[in-house]
This record gives sequence, C-alpha cells and structure tokens, in this order.
Amino acid sequence: MKKVPVSDQHKGMTESTRASNAPSPAAPEPSEAEDSMAGLQADLDRFRELALRSQADFENYKKRTAREKEEAIKYANSSLLQRLVAIIDNFELGLAAAKEQSEESPIYSGMVLVQKQLSDLLAENGLQPIEAEGQPFDPNLHEAIAHEPSDQVPEGIVLRQTRRGYRYKDRLLRPAKVIVSSGPAKK
Repeated sequence: MKKVPVSDQHKGMTESTRASNAPSPAAPEPSEAEDSMAGLQADLDRFRELALRSQADFENYKKRTAREKEEAIKYANSSLLQRLVAIIDNFELGLAAAKEQSEESPIYSGMVLVQKQLSDLLAENGLQPIEAEGQPFDPNLHEAIAHEPSDQVPEGIVLRQTRRGYRYKDRLLRPAKVIVSSGPAKK
C-alpha cells in the first residue's frame, strides 16, 4: 500500500465530496422534470378534449336517432298511401267512364260518394292532392311529360294534368304528370 500524505488525503476528500454534491448525469434536472410535467399536462388536455368530443358526438347521435325515429313514425304510412293513390287513379278513371254513361245513374252517384269519403279520409291523414292545371310549372311538384304550343296560355304554365300528384304532410309523395305550354306556336 502506498502512503499518501495527510494534506493530499484532505484534497482527495474535498474533491470526492464535491463530486458527490455535483448532480449526477442519471438524476433528472429540473428542466427535464418540467418537460415531463408539460408532456403529461398535454396528454391530459388531449384526453379531456377527446372525452368532451366523444360526449358531444354521443349527444348528437341521440338527438339524430330521436329525430329519425320521430320522422319514421310521422311518415310510416307513406308507402301504403303511395300504393293507395294508384288505386285512386283507377277509381277516378272508372268514375269518369260512369259519368259519360249517365250522371243520373245511381252507380255514378254512389261512386261519387265513395270518392268523397276516400278523399276526406286521406286528407284527414295528411294526404293533399297537388292542383297543377293553370299553375306555373314547378319541377319540385310537377313532372313534365310534354310541351304543347298554346295561343291562350303563356309559356311555362301547366296546360293539363295527366296524373294527379300528391303531398303527404310536408313531403312530396308523387309528382303530378303534366303537359306544359310552350307559348304561341312559332310560324
């Protein structure tokens, strides 16, 4: 063993003491701790925002499904009524044929009463016929099947209706098929 003088021993001890008081590279510095806290805070904020968005999305989903359910209930009869208006069309054709035979006929009178009852029932349930004749052509309500020149009716006005259109509550159930005036004939 080598002998070290006492004064050198004291120097070595002060150096080792200084070395032990100096921050070690493995120990986190205050800035690293702040960085990790900031990272954790950012993660917390991100997850909070994600939770709030998820909650808002779920609330919107609940509102949308409630609205869709309400609409489904409101318009549940639309497919039945769509099929029924085709039967009404045929009934009206039969009524027109019976009228040509004789308006005094009891069959014709009975058919008129049945048509009135049927129309009243459908109106009570939200079905309204679209009156098209003499109205300006509206592509939202009418389906133009032809254009005809007319000296009496201006261009863009419905001349005749070949099939009645219907609205069910606030929706179009079936557009009216119409013939539209193209204005005076061009010579």
